[in-house]
Amino acid sequence: MTTTIAEPLTAADRCDRCGAQAYLRVTLASGGELLFCAHHARAHEDKLKQVALNIHDESAKIS
Repeated sequence: MTTTIAEPLTAADRCDRCGAQAYLRVTLASGGELLFCAHHARAHEDKLKQVALNIHDESAKIS
């Protein structure tokens, strides 16, 4: 798993879990992509790190 700079997330990008604004884009090794709000990214962090090819994290924008 790596963290790289990717296309910025916008307010139109929504969490696949709850529909809140997405702050993380997870590219899966299987080729799929998931978007998560900061809350759900933290809740599923351990599992995401196991299956992610890349994680684009913009949660610092919240602070």
